[in-house]
Amino acid sequence: MSLTTLTSKGQVTIPKNIRDTLQLYAGDKVEFIIRAENEAVLRPVTKKVDDVFGKLSKYKKSAPVSIDEMNEAIKDKVRNKLS
Repeated sequence: MSLTTLTSKGQVTIPKNIRDTLQLYAGDKVEFIIRAENEAVLRPVTKKVDDVFGKLSKYKKSAPVSIDEMNEAIKDKVRNKLS
């Protein structure tokens, strides 16, 4: 059992062993589900495609290359490695 304290702002820190078990990281969303007898369940909210769409767009995009250019680059790499 893990114990934590509620702050005056209504915040709690999820203990590390719970975060590790649920694979929770900074910025992740969690849902509280209230069950019978005043029991609350904490459930990680899985990411949707919309949440992660475009995350790679910050990386530099290179100009498209042809299949022949790719094959030539592979040949050059292998030649240099074997030399």
